Amino acid sequence: MNQDAQFTRQPMVSFERLLPGPIESVWDFLTDPRLLPAWFGDGTIEPSVGGKVSLMGGHIRGVVTQWEPPRRLAYTWNVFSSPDSKSPYPESYLNFVLEPQGGDVLMKLTHLPVLERFEKQNAMGWHTFLDLLEGAIRGESPKSREVYMRLNAERYGVDLSNLVR
Repeated sequence: MNQDAQFTRQPMVSFERLLPGPIESVWDFLTDPRLLPAWFGDGTIEPSVGGKVSLMGGHIRGVVTQWEPPRRLAYTWNVFSSPDSKSPYPESYLNFVLEPQGGDVLMKLTHLPVLERFEKQNAMGWHTFLDLLEGAIRGESPKSREVYMRLNAERYGVDLSNLVR
């Protein structure tokens, strides 16, 4: 038995996206339950550290770990099959960092750890959500989630008819 520290690396997915500002508007789209459906589905994020997170009708559940308006939001991330009380997947962490860039906002998203078998699907999903988010912030009428999902499935080499579970 080795009692020394073991150094490992966890798979993760990260994105940077330049969005139209101001930063407060981007923050609102990330946190306001009235704006979440435009890009992420029905949900709520209680506005404080320790607050409950319930997204996509309870499919995603977690707890806010960082609440620093309008610059940093982080929460735990667990995937549930409703109405299960226990997730079959390990908990992960989602982190948004917002930085003003002139009149725009640089959003950095990090999701980790991501199980290796889900890396491409995770990237496809986040790319799709970010496409929808950007369109919503710009006030555009976005295409359906399915259209973006098909485009991003091709981008990341994901077979939508044979998703990893």
